[in-house]
Amino acid sequence: MLTPDTLYTDIITFCKAKADETIVKKYSRYFKEGYDAYGVAYPLMQEKVKSILSNPEVDLAFALKTSKLLIPGSKYEEPSFALMMVKAFKKQYAPDTFTEIGDWFNLGIRNWAHTDGLCSEIISVFLLKKIVDYKEMGNWKSGANKFQRRAVPVSLIKLMKETREVTEFVNFVDSLMMDTEREVRQGIGWFLREAWKLDPLPVEEFLLKYRDTGPRLIFQYATEKMTHEEKSRFRRQK
Repeated sequence: MLTPDTLYTDIITFCKAKADETIVKKYSRYFKEGYDAYGVAYPLMQEKVKSILSNPEVDLAFALKTSKLLIPGSKYEEPSFALMMVKAFKKQYAPDTFTEIGDWFNLGIRNWAHTDGLCSEIISVFLLKKIVDYKEMGNWKSGANKFQRRAVPVSLIKLMKETREVTEFVNFVDSLMMDTEREVRQGIGWFLREAWKLDPLPVEEFLLKYRDTGPRLIFQYATEKMTHEEKSRFRRQK
């Protein structure tokens, strides 16, 4: 009989058997905070997940229970398997699923790649399908995990593009503008860049408010698609 514990053990055994140091070296340069991985090729992981999901015993509840074992893992592939399994059951998502996934940040989401994948492929589903309101992420803005704070603006990008609502979402992330963590600032800047492409005026007004106090990294990302003349408006005043 398959259990979350036996599935977890099977996944770890698989990762050890398919480990490739050249893959670790290839991707380590993308992670300033360090990249601890087995080095399993993504297509192999996809095949493994497909095999796991073919078992009728594996449903969303089973995947979530297994994820509680995988998310804390220090190796990159362990949380990756959790994301890959859970995103396959998006038709079964409910409000309590969102709450459980939100707890993953306390368990061990610890890099930008897992955060952004979680935002774009899982959290955004809850928002787009109106399973939960985006304001349910309000307490994430003060979360102890910097990647949970990053998840707020990044999760809003797809919803913003769908609704074309900019001002409301820009106001929602306001309190994150002075966050001290680089990864959060990058997430805010990315979000603002995408917002500007949809509706420049409210974003420019927002940036002008923080022109002399906001972190320059945010402005670097937020103004990336602007012309040189447009960018000059947001330089700090001497």
